[in-house]
Amino acid sequence: MITKKDYLLISIIGFLFGLLLLPILSNINIPFFTVNLKSAFLIVIVFTVFANLALWLVSLLSRFIPVLLQIAKFAAVGGLNTLLDLGVLNVLILISGIAAGYWYPVFKGISFVIANINSYFWNKHWTFGVSDSANIKEFSQFLTVSIIGFGINISAASLMVNIIGAPENISLERWANIGALSATMISLIWNFIGYKFFVFKK
Repeated sequence: MITKKDYLLISIIGFLFGLLLLPILSNINIPFFTVNLKSAFLIVIVFTVFANLALWLVSLLSRFIPVLLQIAKFAAVGGLNTLLDLGVLNVLILISGIAAGYWYPVFKGISFVIANINSYFWNKHWTFGVSDSANIKEFSQFLTVSIIGFGINISAASLMVNIIGAPENISLERWANIGALSATMISLIWNFIGYKFFVFKK
């Protein structure tokens, strides 16, 4: 059942999604798109509205397939975490000017940890609706699933960026983002299964 709180939370996710997209777009230099005040405002508004429309549509579909609501919440939180991961990564790339080599896995590790902490609170309280306070057992289970997810994420991203390497027509900054996004898609499956059936099981 969708509540007003769900719409408020999805609005926050949509707003943050748009906001976190800005350093990514600044860094990858899309030829036909410039990040300025007007485009930034438009991006934030569009994603906030889209998030609400998507939740409304899922609320209709979940009447027939109830698990869709939980999957949609997980996807929304996953989208936020992905953008938080990529946003922090791109801020570090913008500040340092480094998009490959030894420092890339360090930057990717920092961004992943920040996104993972965010993931814990959103998934615990919103996606899986666990209202009790965190305990050592739950947190250790979360940490175990997250460390495995961390290994999958960092390995896949580093494989793409440092082993496979960027094709000639793609900049290192773009390839760093492609590598990070590919790694997120791979670790997403592990995270949902681990969180649902191991950490936040009811």
